[in-house]
Amino acid sequence: MLILLGYLVVIASIGGGYTLVGGHFGALFQPSEILMIVGAAVGAFIAANNGKAIKATLRTFSKLKRTNKYNKTMYMELMALQYRLLAKARRDGMLAIERDIDAPEDSAIFADYPKIANDPLIMAFITDYLRLMVSGNMDPFEIDALMEHEIDTFQHEAEIPVHSLHSVGDGLPAFGIVAAVMGVVHALGAADQGAAAMGQMIAQALVGTFLGILLAYGFVLPVSQRLQLQVTEAIKMLQCVRVTLMASLNGMAPQLAVEFGRKALFIAERPSFTELEEHVRAEGSATRGTGTG
Repeated sequence: MLILLGYLVVIASIGGGYTLVGGHFGALFQPSEILMIVGAAVGAFIAANNGKAIKATLRTFSKLKRTNKYNKTMYMELMALQYRLLAKARRDGMLAIERDIDAPEDSAIFADYPKIANDPLIMAFITDYLRLMVSGNMDPFEIDALMEHEIDTFQHEAEIPVHSLHSVGDGLPAFGIVAAVMGVVHALGAADQGAAAMGQMIAQALVGTFLGILLAYGFVLPVSQRLQLQVTEAIKMLQCVRVTLMASLNGMAPQLAVEFGRKALFIAERPSFTELEEHVRAEGSATRGTGTG
């Protein structure tokens, strides 16, 4: 997992450099400094968020183990699924896909795309708006506006843990300074113990500044950025569905509608026009060969 690899690089780089200058790791272990910095950060996090935000942030840590969930393969699967659904609707009428979207777990079409079928977010988005299209009672402009509103709502909700962790990361260096200042105050209060003892106390106090900065920029803020990337990837999937369905609603053939969706993807993982065309043709041949849409 990349996040663990990154953490190892951070620890190895800083620890290795400290070792090269003859530093002793025992001097960095200051439980009182750790308690003040981490405890203050946790307390500020609790004070700044409500119960929903705290639970949402804790739940997001389970998502960090996912690597490249939304990749090129999944994009191709998404566009192939949309092509088959739209092709069936265009050939047999919108009512022909009603059973597929009402019970996707029993649909032969959805069964061919397990990665999409096992993603509740994407599945709910696709089936909800296809259901609206089947009803035929909404203007395309209204459906598009509703899609945009839902995507914006999802983004704001999904970014709550991102902002929460980012705030904690921003505050950690300050808490490190607070711990250092308290350590210096303690050292100055023990000036009668001699220069050697006082120097040791000041060195211990400065560990607080080091820990605050390290925890912020080496650990917490990277997690916040990682979560932000996951939110962005999920939004891009929803935008791909939105653009494809809107192209279909505006009269585009399924193959062209899927091409519109392809253009909504990030360039780094966007399949080429030829790749998509060959994939769509293969799906069309498979559909005709099996007699299913």
